[in-house]
Amino acid sequence: MTEDAPTPVVDARGLRCPAPVIALAKAARTAAPGSELTVLATDPAARHDVPAWARMRGHIMVSSTDDGGVWRLTVRLGDAPVVRVASGPATEP
Repeated sequence: MTEDAPTPVVDARGLRCPAPVIALAKAARTAAPGSELTVLATDPAARHDVPAWARMRGHIMVSSTDDGGVWRLTVRLGDAPVVRVASGPATEP
Protein backbone atom coordinates (compact mmCIF):
# COMPACT_ATOMS: atom_id res chain seq x y z
CA MET A 1 0.00 0.00 0.00
CA THR A 2 1.43 3.37 -0.93
CA GLU A 3 1.55 6.20 1.55
CA ASP A 4 -0.81 8.23 -0.65
CA ALA A 5 -3.53 5.56 -0.73
CA PRO A 6 -6.21 6.00 1.94
CA THR A 7 -6.52 3.27 4.55
CA PRO A 8 -9.76 1.30 4.01
CA VAL A 9 -12.25 1.87 6.84
CA VAL A 10 -14.54 -0.74 8.37
CA ASP A 11 -17.43 1.21 9.90
CA ALA A 12 -18.60 -0.82 12.89
CA ARG A 13 -20.12 2.11 14.78
CA GLY A 14 -23.25 1.02 16.61
CA LEU A 15 -22.31 -2.66 16.45
CA ARG A 16 -21.76 -4.65 19.63
CA CYS A 17 -19.20 -7.35 20.38
CA PRO A 18 -18.28 -9.49 18.49
CA ALA A 19 -19.60 -7.72 15.36
CA PRO A 20 -16.72 -5.19 14.98
CA VAL A 21 -14.13 -7.99 14.93
CA ILE A 22 -16.26 -10.07 12.57
CA ALA A 23 -16.52 -7.09 10.18
CA LEU A 24 -12.75 -6.54 10.38
CA ALA A 25 -12.02 -10.23 9.75
CA LYS A 26 -14.31 -10.18 6.70
CA ALA A 27 -12.51 -7.14 5.27
CA ALA A 28 -9.11 -8.70 6.02
CA ARG A 29 -9.93 -11.80 3.93
CA THR A 30 -9.76 -9.77 0.72
CA ALA A 31 -6.97 -7.38 1.72
CA ALA A 32 -3.33 -7.96 0.80
CA PRO A 33 -0.73 -8.77 3.45
CA GLY A 34 0.98 -5.56 4.54
CA SER A 35 -2.09 -3.43 3.92
CA GLU A 36 -3.77 -1.50 6.72
CA LEU A 37 -7.41 -1.52 7.77
CA THR A 38 -9.04 0.91 10.19
CA VAL A 39 -12.07 -0.03 12.27
CA LEU A 40 -14.40 2.62 13.64
CA ALA A 41 -16.26 1.28 16.67
CA THR A 42 -18.42 2.69 19.44
CA ASP A 43 -18.41 -0.52 21.49
CA PRO A 44 -15.76 -0.03 24.20
CA ALA A 45 -14.92 -3.75 24.03
CA ALA A 46 -13.47 -3.21 20.54
CA ARG A 47 -10.41 -1.49 22.03
CA HIS A 48 -9.51 -4.86 23.60
CA ASP A 49 -11.03 -7.24 21.04
CA VAL A 50 -9.37 -5.82 17.91
CA PRO A 51 -5.81 -5.93 19.32
CA ALA A 52 -6.44 -9.48 20.62
CA TRP A 53 -7.73 -10.58 17.20
CA ALA A 54 -4.73 -8.95 15.50
CA ARG A 55 -2.26 -10.66 17.83
CA MET A 56 -3.89 -14.09 17.38
CA ARG A 57 -3.87 -13.72 13.58
CA GLY A 58 -0.29 -12.46 13.24
CA HIS A 59 -1.22 -8.86 12.44
CA ILE A 60 0.16 -5.66 13.99
CA MET A 61 -1.75 -2.91 15.78
CA VAL A 62 -0.67 0.40 14.24
CA SER A 63 -2.78 2.77 16.31
CA SER A 64 -5.70 2.97 18.69
CA THR A 65 -7.38 6.28 19.52
CA ASP A 66 -10.62 7.39 21.15
CA ASP A 67 -12.24 10.27 19.30
CA GLY A 68 -15.18 11.30 21.45
CA GLY A 69 -16.51 7.79 22.01
CA VAL A 70 -15.56 6.44 18.59
CA TRP A 71 -12.57 4.11 18.69
CA ARG A 72 -10.32 4.27 15.62
CA LEU A 73 -8.24 1.08 15.52
CA THR A 74 -5.76 0.53 12.69
CA VAL A 75 -4.27 -2.89 11.96
CA ARG A 76 -1.48 -3.80 9.52
CA LEU A 77 -2.14 -7.23 8.07
CA GLY A 78 0.58 -9.84 8.26
CA ASP A 79 0.81 -13.04 6.27
CA ALA A 80 -2.16 -15.36 6.65
CA PRO A 81 -1.56 -17.97 9.33
CA VAL A 82 -0.84 -21.46 8.05
CA VAL A 83 -3.33 -24.07 9.21
CA ARG A 84 -1.83 -27.54 9.38
CA VAL A 85 -4.14 -30.54 9.22
CA ALA A 86 -2.89 -33.89 10.44
CA SER A 87 -3.33 -36.71 7.97
CA GLY A 88 -4.45 -40.18 8.93
CA PRO A 89 -6.37 -41.37 11.98
CA ALA A 90 -5.61 -39.99 15.39
CA THR A 91 -3.69 -42.31 17.65
CA GLU A 92 -3.21 -42.34 21.38
CA PRO A 93 0.29 -42.62 22.85
